[in-house]
Amino acid sequence: MPDHPALERADVVQMLAELGSRGPDSALERLSSMEVAWLVHQVEQRYEVELDLDDEQLGRLRTISDAVRLLDDSVRARRG
Repeated sequence: MPDHPALERADVVQMLAELGSRGPDSALERLSSMEVAWLVHQVEQRYEVELDLDDEQLGRLRTISDAVRLLDDSVRARRG
């Protein structure tokens, strides 16, 4: 199975802009719990995978940078 394109910060910021909680030029780093849920859903849809994140992993999704790292790593792990 081919490797997926890396999830970049710009991708995460665009996903958040689609939620309507912030604009694409927002400098806010901190994520709300609703934004975390939205990002997980969006990443699952984009990469056609089901992410099985436990409470500890979800708790580590506090910032956009956290989301980029953890969600990209999770997709790579699911796709093998």
